[in-house]
Amino acid sequence: MNKKISLSSPHMGGSEFLFLKNAFDSNWIAPLGPHVDGFEKDIATYLGNDVYVAALSSGTASLHLALIILGVKAGDEVLCQSLTFSASANPIMYQGATPIFVESEESTWNMSPEFLEIAIRDRLGKGKKPKAIIVVHLYGMPAKMDEIMAISRKYQIPVVEDAAEALGSTYKGRKLGTFGDLAILSFNGNKIITTSGGGALVSKNEDWIIKARFLATQARDAAPHYQHSHVGYNYRMSNICASIGRGQMEVLPLRIYQRRRNFSHYKRLLSHISNIKFQEEPNDTFFSNHWLSAITLDESVDRLTSDQLRLSLGEDNIEARPVWKPMHMQPIFSNYPFYGDGTAEKLFRIGLCLPSGSNLTEYEIRLVINKIKSCFTTSSVV
Repeated sequence: MNKKISLSSPHMGGSEFLFLKNAFDSNWIAPLGPHVDGFEKDIATYLGNDVYVAALSSGTASLHLALIILGVKAGDEVLCQSLTFSASANPIMYQGATPIFVESEESTWNMSPEFLEIAIRDRLGKGKKPKAIIVVHLYGMPAKMDEIMAISRKYQIPVVEDAAEALGSTYKGRKLGTFGDLAILSFNGNKIITTSGGGALVSKNEDWIIKARFLATQARDAAPHYQHSHVGYNYRMSNICASIGRGQMEVLPLRIYQRRRNFSHYKRLLSHISNIKFQEEPNDTFFSNHWLSAITLDESVDRLTSDQLRLSLGEDNIEARPVWKPMHMQPIFSNYPFYGDGTAEKLFRIGLCLPSGSNLTEYEIRLVINKIKSCFTTSSVV
């Protein structure tokens, strides 16, 4: 059997070990330290647009603090994209708030501005003004941020950008993570760059970032003894993790190129199969890092299904994964309001994520493509 071809595995660049060795040589192993400061500056410089950054323990922690900073409390409502990973919605529950799930649209697979406004109007009609909007850039694909931010401003509801999968993607030439009132990034092991585990909170509001750092370090007051006037969290990134991140930032442009190259290979060599459609940029104002290359399989006739393809790839030790199961279909969230027309459910049913790691070799990606071709040849679908 082939050596396993993973969906998206960590990819070191070389300098990570030098930064890590510096942390060890200086014995700066404890949380915080110069690499945390340096990593935050590296991210802020890369994103531009005068943002400030707090390096934290995970993207989920970052989103949790974003909701706290926006004043989300028990009994409040938060609008959240349904087609996403559960980490986008879980922090709403941490606060005792109610998630209100919103449909995706077909061109980007991200939050539908149309259904977002429908949801807001309906909640207002019920006497509930949502406290925040969580929009996700799925698999690195930019959401329609002009429309979403216009709705946000019209109804004065702040936006949290979940850019966990989208570092390096742009919309109209501007980096994702700089549109919302707050934004989050993830540096989990499968992301485009990694710190082993980690995340970041981003905002143009420096006071919010200062507050996030304070809350993330157990909310310790400025006193010689341990004094606490607020509930705090152990959410800060360590100096060790940040040292890895600093090395990863040096190779981020290359990683974006490599992920986009994978997508180009898939599209060029599989587009002749009429059953396959790709999650791709609607036009040249959208630029995706293609963190994951995702496809859909036409279900209009009795043909090979996405799950059959996934299982066939697995037989050759090739890891593929279904598109995220929408939150409104999850057992834990199924009783919460949802505004949509079935688009997210359809994408879940017919979608598949293909191996997309930046460390995929030409040989490995050819193996994947040839296996997919053979599956369609066997099923007589071309």
